[in-house]
Amino acid sequence: MERTRSLVVDGHRIHYVRAGQGAALVLLHGSGSSLEGFGRVAELLSASHDVIRPDLPGFGRTGPRPDRDYRIRTYAGTIARFLTALGVPHFAVAGNSLGGNIAWNLALDAPDRVDALILVNATGYPGKTLPAGLRLARNPLLRPLLRRWLPRGATERGLREAVGANSAIVDDAMVDRVHALTSRPGNRSAFVDFANTDQPDRSAEIPRIAVPTLVLRSAEVDGQHFARDIPGAREHVHADGGHLLPEEDPAWVAAAITDFLR
Repeated sequence: MERTRSLVVDGHRIHYVRAGQGAALVLLHGSGSSLEGFGRVAELLSASHDVIRPDLPGFGRTGPRPDRDYRIRTYAGTIARFLTALGVPHFAVAGNSLGGNIAWNLALDAPDRVDALILVNATGYPGKTLPAGLRLARNPLLRPLLRRWLPRGATERGLREAVGANSAIVDDAMVDRVHALTSRPGNRSAFVDFANTDQPDRSAEIPRIAVPTLVLRSAEVDGQHFARDIPGAREHVHADGGHLLPEEDPAWVAAAITDFLR
């Protein structure tokens, strides 16, 4: 696991990794993940960008929010204040899954700060299929159990369901890393809280996004209408990727981002 720095935002210590030089680029991971989810992509982009990767509240080393507020707009506000605390007034932002949802909410709520938006299998449309972990965490019979215990085998099954043709990336090291971070104190309960948070539907506002936007989408992932709804958005479709594109094909993701931000 990577060595992180941290700072306090909204009374909560946010852990992050920052490396590289150039214009600021923020990478936001998905639910059940951590800043390592963009690890290889960050390596490839750090030669040309100041790459900032936080562990989102509720996940990784950052851990649960004391107020248990896991609404997407709350996440977006926290990330905006986190970047202010780092002295970053303007930035491009890329997000995978939940991270993409936070990213496009940032583009709506702080358009004067977001220079470019990259959505990687982002969530936010009500018809999108939920991953297995979120479905389990919403089961009223399983919720109390999941707060206390999550077997390693369940972590591995969730990861295998989330990837496409490149299933070889789900090796022992990946499963051990994800399981260890998910098992940090409070993280299992935070995931259950996040999964059961009522998220207001803002999808009708998506056509108001006015920043330059790149949509990176796996062909098999549903609920992806950003290229249709965001004026001028560019889209690249990965033929055989799954939900975790930054880990499944980091070179493809990094190349697309590099070309877009050039």
